[in-house]
Amino acid sequence: MDPRFKLETLETISWSMRRVLGSLKPNLFFTLVIATQLVEDSMVKLDRICREANVKLVLVRSYGLAGFVRISVKEHPIIDSKPDHFLDDLRLNNPWPELKSFVETIDLNVSEPPAAHKHIPYVVILVKMAEEWALSHSGNLPSTREEKKEFKDLVKSKMISTDEDNYKEAIEAAFKVFAPRGISSEVQKLINDSCAEANSNSSAFWVMVAALKEFVLNEGDGEAPLEGSIPDMTSSTEHYINLQKIYLAKAEADFLAMEERVKNILKKIGRDPNSISKPTIKSFCKNARKLKLCRYRMVEDEFSNPSVTEIQKYLADEDYSGAMGFYILLRAADRFAANYNKFPGQFDGGMDEDISRLKTTALSLLTDLGCNGAVLPDDLINEMCRFGASEIHVVSAFVGGIASQEVIKLVTKQFVPMLGTYIFNGIDHKSQLLKL
Repeated sequence: MDPRFKLETLETISWSMRRVLGSLKPNLFFTLVIATQLVEDSMVKLDRICREANVKLVLVRSYGLAGFVRISVKEHPIIDSKPDHFLDDLRLNNPWPELKSFVETIDLNVSEPPAAHKHIPYVVILVKMAEEWALSHSGNLPSTREEKKEFKDLVKSKMISTDEDNYKEAIEAAFKVFAPRGISSEVQKLINDSCAEANSNSSAFWVMVAALKEFVLNEGDGEAPLEGSIPDMTSSTEHYINLQKIYLAKAEADFLAMEERVKNILKKIGRDPNSISKPTIKSFCKNARKLKLCRYRMVEDEFSNPSVTEIQKYLADEDYSGAMGFYILLRAADRFAANYNKFPGQFDGGMDEDISRLKTTALSLLTDLGCNGAVLPDDLINEMCRFGASEIHVVSAFVGGIASQEVIKLVTKQFVPMLGTYIFNGIDHKSQLLKL
């Protein structure tokens, strides 16, 4: 895009945004807006409009060898967050009655036929070992490194031969016994949120969180609904199928209890009890331990009242100073354009003057942000002027790819979108997130 065209549109962008987005309030055709190459004032105005209409906003910018991506939305709940690593929901240290009864029917000391001892599922082994340990340790499970090693040795002592893969699996999975019982601090924070007190304006997500809160305090006995799946393990077919049925039955019972609580809450707040579908509730139950909630500051709030402590920390951090420098200089370039009707280094000639002006503007911005005495490297300021507000196709393609990835997360409500301001530093080949 011709930089001169950019400057001509700065004066009309606010009017254009309101004309295009005027349809946001009377209808719901827009659920997300992607805005590219906007200057600071336009970002603030567009964010304000989208917030009022409860529309998600993704801001994207490519400026020379620098890139910028920022998500803005009041809140974004994620049911299916798909974490990279997560413990299987096996309840080895907190088995429910049906699982306990099944475990009690299996004897770890069985020796005939020889294959029987090799085909006891590790779930059974660990539940039994956890109970045995607790009986001799005042009801407590292993907590210290020494105790955990001792517990593994206890499991190993039950082996009859060295080729018992099920016991090797039990030793490797012993850490699942050491996991704390109950819900995580993140889920606890979610159910303690003021929005978990459902009312007629509550979203389906918050209605289900309210039901989860009740479930944890009642049927769950401190636990979230069971997921119901078990991993592959060395086992006889009979034991594995029976174990699978027990987990599925418990998950179904938890789902039915949650469904009933969701319906009761919907009735209480004057909504259709069937307005939240069974598949939605079932998905919520399956992922109850992995719920995420992302809340974003307004762009205006970040720009006018950022965390001074964080800015100073990033500027002092050798690894993050480049990203923080580009963040400041992108904003300084917009102030420069507003004052001089051109971006720094945009036109031939006057480069030294533009460098001096940009440096003064950047220092003034840092002072306004409460970072008195902070300075930016001269090399970075010089590079920013050399960019001349150009859009380099490879940088634009890379930053656009990052933005599209975040858009997919927002639209599908799967995976966790980035929290903070993303800065691409093409000089040092770094992608970093600033939480301001």
